[in-house]
This record gives sequence, structure tokens and C-alpha cells, in this order.
Amino acid sequence: MPHRDAHLAGLCSGSVLLGRGEISPERQPSGPDRDALPWKEAPALISLISPHRKRWLRDLVEREEERQLDSGRQTVEEFRVRDAKNGLKIAQLLEGVISRKVVKQTVMTVVYGVTRYGGRLQIEKRLKEIDDFPKEHLWEASRYLVRLVFNGLKEMFTGTREIQEWLTESARLISKAGFSVQWVTPLGLPVIQPYHRTRRLVLKSQLQSVFLMINYDTKQMPDTVKQKNAFPPNFIHSLDSTHMMLTSLHCYSAGLAFVSVHDCFWTHALTVDTMNKICREQFVALHSQPILQELSNYLYQKYCTGIPLEAKRKKTEEYLELSLCLATVPQTGDFDLQRVKESTYFFS
Repeated sequence: MPHRDAHLAGLCSGSVLLGRGEISPERQPSGPDRDALPWKEAPALISLISPHRKRWLRDLVEREEERQLDSGRQTVEEFRVRDAKNGLKIAQLLEGVISRKVVKQTVMTVVYGVTRYGGRLQIEKRLKEIDDFPKEHLWEASRYLVRLVFNGLKEMFTGTREIQEWLTESARLISKAGFSVQWVTPLGLPVIQPYHRTRRLVLKSQLQSVFLMINYDTKQMPDTVKQKNAFPPNFIHSLDSTHMMLTSLHCYSAGLAFVSVHDCFWTHALTVDTMNKICREQFVALHSQPILQELSNYLYQKYCTGIPLEAKRKKTEEYLELSLCLATVPQTGDFDLQRVKESTYFFS
């Protein structure tokens, strides 16, 4: 009986897979150098592999990370060159400045709901580290670059961005109508976003007054900004956690020892192949469901039906806008999820 455990990186960002046609290359089979490796978590996995394979994997991870970041940086640079030719001063000033380091953090966090404001701060921080970059142009340059990053990613991953924007807009309209965003995971777990406007409470005593800021008072109106910014990453994480639960339940049924911490799954080395198989099967089963359509049906049923006629008449425009948004589900691609089972490496 082996006493050494093995772990796999357990979760894969559902936001990519909701786009289907734009599934990332590391999650589909296409040869020994492009098999599905979890590039961010690969260093932790390399410790389980023989020394000569470690060198190959480290080189592969570095090449893939550089390729992905270069793709984003190159798109931004193409936009900059076009604007510079058209006489835009800030684009001309940024010649030779746009490196992978400048755009890396923003490119990697857009899928988790980073806003343009947050992305601008990330880029500004990187620009400050460049000694000869004029400090008086930091704000203008970072504001310009974050716009290029968002536009570039939107052009590269149209379907994925459309889904993210649909989730954001749906949450904005729901919270604007006075409701907190709610949904139910494929396992039937209800989720409610607890973001409400801040209420200040003053506690007075003979010695002092204490001011408390209460953010989760359900009697207050929803905080629209927090509701809309949080919905895409929260929804994706709810899918990832669903996949984790399905994997754990089926591992239990198969008699496997199973432990998980956030996005890592553990089992004994002897049963790691079985867990890998279960992990793939449950991933495919989950994402083969019409997830977006079911979400749309749930949100429409909850927020657009059963509303008193009087309320509809008072806010006809808002009601129609919400109904149209929730009923208009973004299209997904045509990637065959069954191919996931064919990849040599898959740490879903």
C-alpha cells in the first residue's frame, strides 16, 4: 500500500468553457507539447515527476505562459501602433513600453471580473516601475492601456466576453429593480449575493459614540456596483464548486480516499488514475448541460413573473429591459466536450 499521496489541480475556470468554441488550448488534446496542463499549478505537480521530465515540463509551462501572455500583449501593441499612426500622442509615447509584465496581471484577472478601474491601477503600478517613463503621463497611459486590454480580449474571446457581459448586465438590472441576485447551482444549492447599500449605525454611551458601518442589512437596497461586478466570478466559482462536489461524491461511491482544499484534489497515488477519470467524466457531464439557458429560465421566472401589474405599469421601461436581457441568452460555441476525455493530461 503506497503511503505517498498525489494531488491534482481540481478546478478549471468555467468561464472559458461556457464559451465552448473558445476553450483554451491546454484543455483539448493536440499533441505531446500541447496536452492539457494546468499552467498555473503545474509547478506543484512537477514534484511528482522524474527529474528529466521535470525539465521538459518546466520548459513547456514557461513556453505556454509566454505564448498566452504574448498573444494578449501583441493584440494591445497592434492597437497602439494603429493609434500612433493616426497621431494619438499617448500611443506614440508608449512605443516600446508595452511588455508582458505591464499587461500580465490585467490579462489574467479579467476573467474573474476585474473592472476597468482595477485594471487601470494594476497597469499604473507596472508603469511606475519603469524608471524613464514620465510620471505625469501615468494616469493617461494606464487609462489608455486598460481600454486596449479589454478591447483586445473581447476581440480574441468574443463568446466568453459576451457571456461575462450578459451576466454583468443581468445583475445590474436585477439589483436596479431592487432585488439581490440569486441563482441555484446544478446541484440545487441556492446562492444569494449579500451586497447591500451601507447603513451607518451610531452607538452612544456616556464615554463615547461608536459608528458602525453595516453592509449586509437586507432591508437596504442592493448595492448595484457590487452586485454586478461580483456576479460573473461568483457564478463561475459556483460551477467550479459543483464540479468539486460531483467529483468527491463519485470518488466516495468508488471507494476512493478523497481530500480537497479549494482547487486541489488529493487521493492516494494508487488511485490517482481513477480520480482523474472521475474528474473528467463529471466535468464533461456538468458542462454538457444547458447551464446558461437554465440560468436564464430561473432568473426570468424569479424576477419577471409574478410581478403585480401595478408595479409593471410604474416601471414599464425597466421591466421590459430586464425581461429582454434575461431572455436573450448568449450563444455558446460548438467545441465537443467529449474530447476532454482524450487528452493525455487533464487536471480539471
